[in-house]
Amino acid sequence: MATTMSQFKLGPSSLTEAVFESLRARIINGEIAPGEKVTEQRLASEYGVARPTAKSCLERLTALGLLRRVAHKSAVVPQLGAAEIDDLFFARTTFEEAATAHLAASRRVPGETERAQSLMEAAASREDFAEQVQADIAFHWSLIRGLDSERLTRMYEMISGEIHLTMGQFAAHRRTTPSTVVAEHAAVMTAIAAGDVDGARAAIADHLARSRERVLAQLEA
Repeated sequence: MATTMSQFKLGPSSLTEAVFESLRARIINGEIAPGEKVTEQRLASEYGVARPTAKSCLERLTALGLLRRVAHKSAVVPQLGAAEIDDLFFARTTFEEAATAHLAASRRVPGETERAQSLMEAAASREDFAEQVQADIAFHWSLIRGLDSERLTRMYEMISGEIHLTMGQFAAHRRTTPSTVVAEHAAVMTAIAAGDVDGARAAIADHLARSRERVLAQLEA
């Protein structure tokens, strides 16, 4: 049975989805720190939900890589090491270069990409770190979704949790000016709109290389 008091407010979507989104944001933004345990009992208490709902959220977050769990142990927020970050960015670049090149071939900038960029520009002007992270996530997802490939989307989703961790947990945006990532995104969009396939590949590869450098610098710090 769900408890009657809860610590965190939920949105109007389904209960399980609302708990998932709230917990995802807390992990990405570092409110729940690397190495911190996240248990069914904790979620049931904090959100006022039944244990099956909490379990479902934990399983989904674990599948995305936002939590890690070994047999008979509680789920914890992972801390990625340098080798894992290198491998993650290798995978990201492979996916996103292919997506960006296909979009450039048809000179099609997805509307979702344009909306994400506008949100990032607004967040950067306010120096709102949390909103910059969310807009950055939306921008990169929009490149993948823009291809309307169910299989590519499923494959990208397998690494999406770790991508989101690197954006929020390492606070890489804080290692550069707010306008820098906006400009890097704009270069990708410009190349796509111009139909410049090679330029689009180069722009996304350059952006991801710089992102990797910022994340590793933050890790070393």
